[in-house]
Amino acid sequence: MMMLSLNQTEVTEFILEGFSEHPRLRPYLTGFFLSLYTVALMGNILIIALVSSSTGLHNPMYFFLCNLATMDIVCTSSVIPKALIGLVSEENTISFKGCMTQLFFLAWSASSELVLLTVMAYDRYVAICFPLHYSSRMSPQLCGALAMGVWFISAVNASVHTGLMTRLSFCGPKVITHFFCEIPPLLLLSCSPTYVNSVMTLLGDSFFGGINFILTLLSYGCIIASILRMRSAEGKRKAFSTCSSHLIVVSVYYSSVFCAYVSPASSYSPERSKVSSVLYSVLSPTLNPLIYTLRNKDVKLALGRILASFSH
Repeated sequence: MMMLSLNQTEVTEFILEGFSEHPRLRPYLTGFFLSLYTVALMGNILIIALVSSSTGLHNPMYFFLCNLATMDIVCTSSVIPKALIGLVSEENTISFKGCMTQLFFLAWSASSELVLLTVMAYDRYVAICFPLHYSSRMSPQLCGALAMGVWFISAVNASVHTGLMTRLSFCGPKVITHFFCEIPPLLLLSCSPTYVNSVMTLLGDSFFGGINFILTLLSYGCIIASILRMRSAEGKRKAFSTCSSHLIVVSVYYSSVFCAYVSPASSYSPERSKVSSVLYSVLSPTLNPLIYTLRNKDVKLALGRILASFSH
């Protein structure tokens, strides 16, 4: 700690509480996080490699899936390595700069994922409701612009939250009741007013969580209505299979994000927040590639071709 004035000290590092209140579970949690991180990394790298190398997967849906895989790698890599260090060491400290860096990358990847899931829902809406105009509506130029827009808007959001956090004074206590640096537990530690931060967090949650959720629901409302109007059972089955994977991913991600964030700071519960954070920052990025590969015929075919080329 460094002296600021006679009665105030500035925190230069924090202690991440992690799962220290459950010492008996540490070996199991270490194995759990390590295996999930390995699956998440390998699965998402495999998705990127498959989409990049298979010409049959060069379409908007898989382009956005590639972006989703990149976001998932950033998300898990910003959280799990530090969580693993905390599980195997006695005290898990993180510098103030390190904490802000982790906060930025986590906010960037998490908000990017929410916006991208909306873009992917729109892509499925155009594919099912306007199949004849799909290639002209979802042109490579538009897809590129949408992806850049997603990354840029989310980077601005992460920069605003991180910038506002760096302006706060932290003069002790310095124990973050979490396994990574997140906005709600950090605000509880500040010894300066957090009103602006709370307002911006609420606005961010409303846009990234609320508005994107409504837009995704609207897209799926139109998709379901369009599928129900189809005459043939085969057509209905085919249309539903093209969006079922995305629908599962959306359901898993939003349910975990709402559990983690949609509650006022005053009712913040460390235990509940840790569990819901594991869902969106660890489990969801691990499940995404599995959902898309196991439920998608095109991805399985591309994987089969690559494995066959290695075996020859």
